[in-house]
Amino acid sequence: MTCRFQPYDVETPFLLPPALQDWLPEEHLAYFLTDAVAQLDLAALYDYYRADGKGQTPYHPRMMVTVLLYAYCTGVRSSRQIEKKCVEDIAFRVLAGNQKPDHSALCRFRERHSLALEELFLQVLRLCAEAGLVRAGLLALDGVKLKANAALSANRTLVGLRKEIQKLLAEAQAEDRREDELFGAERRGDEVPAELRKRASRRVRLTECRRRLEEEAQAAEAAQAAKQAARAAKEEAQGGKVRGRKPLPPAAKVDAEAKANVTDPESRIMKTRTGYVQGYNAQAVCNAAQFIVAADVTVEENDKRQLAPLLEQARHNLKVAGAKGRARAALADAGYWSAKNACWGGRWGPELFIATQKDWKQRAALRRQAAPRGRRPKNLSVRELMDRKLLTKRGRHLYRKRGEMIEAVFGQVTVVQDGKQCMRRGQAAARSEWRLTCTGHNLLKLWRSGRARWN
Repeated sequence: MTCRFQPYDVETPFLLPPALQDWLPEEHLAYFLTDAVAQLDLAALYDYYRADGKGQTPYHPRMMVTVLLYAYCTGVRSSRQIEKKCVEDIAFRVLAGNQKPDHSALCRFRERHSLALEELFLQVLRLCAEAGLVRAGLLALDGVKLKANAALSANRTLVGLRKEIQKLLAEAQAEDRREDELFGAERRGDEVPAELRKRASRRVRLTECRRRLEEEAQAAEAAQAAKQAARAAKEEAQGGKVRGRKPLPPAAKVDAEAKANVTDPESRIMKTRTGYVQGYNAQAVCNAAQFIVAADVTVEENDKRQLAPLLEQARHNLKVAGAKGRARAALADAGYWSAKNACWGGRWGPELFIATQKDWKQRAALRRQAAPRGRRPKNLSVRELMDRKLLTKRGRHLYRKRGEMIEAVFGQVTVVQDGKQCMRRGQAAARSEWRLTCTGHNLLKLWRSGRARWN
């Protein structure tokens, strides 16, 4: 008995033009993103292009934005991988309208419209607020280290930088002499070889690294001199010496151990749980529903100075997005602890719950110690007041929510969306990529909720 099968012939042409809308189910993320992008204001992108019709016809900005957002939602970040997906992946082909933008066009679009793509974060947050999903209430903030598009081995000290710059200059002079002998002093000869172009760009980056190290040394010297001047003024006002250790005299030269990366001079060496990486410190604030309401990237390894700017950004974003309510409490781990931060309230003033010790130690203390009873003792230090507040029933209840809020968000963003590696170089580029990744996270949550306003 012969089995019957569906007809199969890979060389059979389409008898009718294919309808892309039939290739994916109606509730697919691709169609949701098409509708979402239709709600966004892309005027900043359109303004870049010429209106006189001259030049090569560019890809439509709406198509490029939709493809990029889908890529960041699904963890495809490389422009070459996106180009490949636009050929092989049905969802990408649907979003691209069966066009095939190459990786150069995608890379140029992402770089050229970096600021405009960054601003989509706030527009998408507004869509989430209109769906009733973004409320202030309880906020949690934390940071995660992003790997830069550079290697740890590319770090150099100032002495090493000067040696490499001198070597490149000597090589360039030798090449000039060789070309003068070959072509003549007045003739240019052929185009500059590719290896020399790379050498010239490397020299620019080496010079940028040297400048950064020298500027940091000057800033540290000025800060130390300011400390000495402040102490001297205080002693003069009091008419005697001030208690405490005197500030060290300002250093007059660059620290010999200070390093800068020649591949991405703006990146820094960051310590993580698994070791050291060359990268940036990405920051985020989320609400109880795990929507990201503020995002930024800094080159400072420590989180202490990020608390106030992040919460101010969150306040501004929530106001612009039209979110209901106001932030009543903010949760942060020990990376944000300082007496200054504990006393910060801002004009809109959420109550702060900041751990004073490492997270595992803080959780152990909450399990081990009983909730305080009776009146609060007088003359407690700022740290003791925070410890007492965290041990109260309300403090325990709120601080336990920190992990399930912000840590879950970072798991989604860095693992599922593969957002732990920067594809471009420089702090501004890293910030743009991070906010685009956070935009994708919010769009995914809006899609899964089924509460988008156009639904």
